[in-house]
Amino acid sequence: MEYATLNNGVKMPMAGIGTFLLKPDQAEASVLSALECGYRLIDTANAYVNEKAVGRAMKRSALPRKEMFLETKLWPSFYEQPDAVDKTLERLDTDYIDLLLIHQPAGNYIAGYRQMEKAYQEGKVRAIGLSNFDQEQIQEILDLCEVRPTVLQTELHPYCQEKELKKFLKTQEIVIQAWYPLGHGDKTLLEEPLFAELGKKYGKSSAQIILCWHIQDGNIVIPGSKNPTHIRDNFDLFDFSLTKEEMAQIAAMDKNTRYYTSTPELLKSYAEMVPDVDGQK
Repeated sequence: MEYATLNNGVKMPMAGIGTFLLKPDQAEASVLSALECGYRLIDTANAYVNEKAVGRAMKRSALPRKEMFLETKLWPSFYEQPDAVDKTLERLDTDYIDLLLIHQPAGNYIAGYRQMEKAYQEGKVRAIGLSNFDQEQIQEILDLCEVRPTVLQTELHPYCQEKELKKFLKTQEIVIQAWYPLGHGDKTLLEEPLFAELGKKYGKSSAQIILCWHIQDGNIVIPGSKNPTHIRDNFDLFDFSLTKEEMAQIAAMDKNTRYYTSTPELLKSYAEMVPDVDGQK
């Protein structure tokens, strides 16, 4: 396992399991399977409505809590609720969260960030950060924050490498984390001849080549899966390395092509949406 050191000294695993779109029973099984395979980073969110299931899996694993790195995200409709962090802790059945993010730059996200700062200062959260923020929005937070964001979670894959954003983040000592690290299951990306060629050379799948590229390029990855074989394979990344030339070949694939595009209308809908966090199993 490799680790990133956040700007407050906290160490974060470079590879983890994502639970986006997983139903509670699927999330519980996937997290438990991942922990058994050696994963230690788990990513969830209020909006995924599976935090209780993630908490159960962590308890069932029998691993000491300090060996697991738990990441979750506050949803916009909860930013102004003073007990949002406490309720999140309660759903996860844990005393602290390792990394808490603002999920979307929607609604009163400044209030949400202030909530996270308070939770950090009270020891309920070990690190805080942002998700889906662009450079201008990140700068807005940097200009007013008391506790600096440590991580930006955003869409990132070989077709969308966010090179300029990463340069900015480096100057601010903010680590980048990739969602859709494999391109949202896009067969076009996974079937790129270069990945097949490198896979043959290293005895790995195209997905493993892509995930290895991410880690070597400094991107924390959280691929999601409910398939135990895929979960195992997505963590089998630390016994080989790509050469500088191979990394450059993948870097040249950047098209600045995203699978998700934020719009004012979409952000407005996020602020109005209230996930049924109390009704989750």
